[in-house]
Order: sequence, then structure tokens, then C-alpha cells
Amino acid sequence: AMLMAIRLRGMDPDETLTLTREMAVSGRVLEWPDSWQRLLVDKHSTGGVGDKVSLPLAPALAACGCKVPMISGRGLGHTGGTLDKLESVPGFNVSQSPEQMRCILEQVGCCIVGQSEELVPADKVLYALRDVTATVDSLPLITASILSKKAAEKVSALVLDVKFGSAALYTSLDSARTLAQSL
Repeated sequence: AMLMAIRLRGMDPDETLTLTREMAVSGRVLEWPDSWQRLLVDKHSTGGVGDKVSLPLAPALAACGCKVPMISGRGLGHTGGTLDKLESVPGFNVSQSPEQMRCILEQVGCCIVGQSEELVPADKVLYALRDVTATVDSLPLITASILSKKAAEKVSALVLDVKFGSAALYTSLDSARTLAQSL
């Protein structure tokens, strides 16, 4: 009921910010060595059919000396999510603890994981519910979902890739621009 109310009535920017903050701290907020502070980067795509930017970008950024602690999502609606793509690789595990993420970042420089009981658990629950309640395209819910994951990562730089078109969540430039502004 809450998701449908948000979908139908919207939220003002302060309400969206409050939801985002509460979702970010619903689990552990990641802590990193001081020496990494300016190296912690991420990108998020609003997705679309065929979107695969994260898969080559995360290791490319790591090769350049960045640390990429990417908390990603599954497919919503008709789009395939990064986690779904990775889990199609036999043995790939998108469930990592914060301690495991730190170890992976120390050794490899990047990791792509999903929400969990420890990492933005409120987003994990709401994300799954959005897919079954026809609230996938709700602007405040999209904004809170994306930014809560990135806030929990404590990155120093973030690039947002907002897609539009017939294979994306938002089909028009105007709707994508509205999403970009909200983010």
C-alpha cells in the first residue's frame, strides 16, 4: 500500500531525501581506509535492455587505481539487472559481507554485490516489492533506491548513467531528464 501511495501521490524532495537516508542506514554503512577516500568511485545506470556498462567499467576503473564498491540491483520490469547478468556466470557470488568487500577491493580493486541483510536491507525488500506492485517507474522510489545504495558505499565520486528510449525504463528524454534532476 505504501509503494502504491508513493507511486500515485509522489513525494516531495524532503520526503524522498528522508526515505533515501533511512534506507541507506537500514544496514551497515561501509567504512574504508582513509587512504582510499579520494579513490572510492562508482557509477549507476538506470538500465535498459542490453545495458552492460558496469561489467567492463568496474575493472577498468580498478586498473586505473580506483576502488569500486558497487552495490547493484536486479532487473526490474523488462530490463535485466547487473546482478542477474553476473549470476549467469557459474560460481559468481553477488552476496558478500562488508568485510569480504574490503578484502576484494584490497586484492582486485572492484566488486559488484547486491543488497543483503547487512547492506541496505530496506532497499532489498522495497526493490523486490516494486517489481510485483507495478511501482517500478515511481520517481521517488527509483531515486531512493539508487542513492541509498550509493550512500551506503560512501563513495567520493559517482557517475549516473540515465537511459531513455524504447528499451529503457523511461522512454522520453523529458522523463529521463526529470529522473536525472531528482538524482
